[in-house]
Amino acid sequence: MRIREINVTPVAFRDPPLLNAAGVHEPWALRTIVEVVTDEGLTGLGETYGDLDHLVRVRAAAEALIGHDVYRHNTMYATVAGLVGADVVTDLHGLTGTSSRAKTVDRIFSPFEVACLDIQGKAVGRPVVDLLGGRVRDAVPYSAYLFYKWAGHPGAPDDGFGTALDPEGVVEQARLLIGRYGFRSIKLKGGVFPPEQEIEATRALREAFPDHPLRLDPNAVWSVETSIRVGRELDGVLEYLEDPTEGIEGMARVAAEVPMPLATNMCVVTPEHLPEAVRRNAIGVLLADHHYWGGLVRSAHIATLCATFGIELSMHSNSHLGISLAAMTHLAAATPSVTHACDTHTPWQDGQDVVAPGALRFVDGAVPVPDGPGLGVELDRDALAIMNEQYEKCGVRSRDDTTYMRSVDPSFSARRPRW
Repeated sequence: MRIREINVTPVAFRDPPLLNAAGVHEPWALRTIVEVVTDEGLTGLGETYGDLDHLVRVRAAAEALIGHDVYRHNTMYATVAGLVGADVVTDLHGLTGTSSRAKTVDRIFSPFEVACLDIQGKAVGRPVVDLLGGRVRDAVPYSAYLFYKWAGHPGAPDDGFGTALDPEGVVEQARLLIGRYGFRSIKLKGGVFPPEQEIEATRALREAFPDHPLRLDPNAVWSVETSIRVGRELDGVLEYLEDPTEGIEGMARVAAEVPMPLATNMCVVTPEHLPEAVRRNAIGVLLADHHYWGGLVRSAHIATLCATFGIELSMHSNSHLGISLAAMTHLAAATPSVTHACDTHTPWQDGQDVVAPGALRFVDGAVPVPDGPGLGVELDRDALAIMNEQYEKCGVRSRDDTTYMRSVDPSFSARRPRW
């Protein structure tokens, strides 16, 4: 079964002003939707980043993959690698760690691999989870992903999520998301305010939700010394502390001095990082992300490696739509070592999506594996057209949290470490 056609569609959707170590989310988030069509008429879906440098390379890969057999992923990967050459795509926000050629190949290949798995599942009438070894859970738990945020974007009306700039606002946001989706785990995106303020907010969350596992992610803006101090102060409060400081060396120094495991989606982002991280006991939890780990099968391979060395798994999230949520759910459902609730930005999309409603839903904070073959989701073409039109009109072509923040606060610095 060979690829006859690939459609690549950039989309934009509204995003709240979510604060982080790099700045603040712009009013529009970008994604790229990939549709692979075979000579037998089956169509598979993939989703990836929307930044222009990445989009240009995805479009080039789409042309190069015409005629390939949808089952021969290794050949497709080699084609993408040859196309990338020595190029390196770098994120402006820097929240997913260092960039490299290998990571660039993986992130370009990923949406095509997911789409081909979607096709394979449809061809045999089985869900993608079965192609990954079969389900070990029927529903995948996700966390309430909390952000410090403004009431709305500057010059725009307030959004429906409210303000969260202090412990009271953070707790109220948690009540909103948990009440709406039933989440049983909580993550707070830190790195926005001095550590003392974020410690206070974390303790307020623990008091308000004593039975919810809780994690904090400052995106590596703390020094080693600050990370150790905060880790010790939050002993018994956190499930894990995510990327408190930069690099494997720094993380290893912190890990040796704090009582909770350290997690990362920043210092271990390609397979070549694993040996040093294992040797130095730098991390206890890896936040996998199929978008830059090369797709679902390669992510499953990484999960096996991590299990071998006693590293537990969760799953990283960026602003995403339903195709990504479906792929994440199939992968986590088939991965025994995913023992922590996964991250998702889905609540922040506030119902905006390119997939038809009904296949994806939250039940007590978890997403049941979709019932249909393949990914189990179908494209909403009207929604796709609207979001593509929004992309053409919005003027945003690459996510740049720092420049947007500086348009509001010219003194803002994204340096690391900041505290």
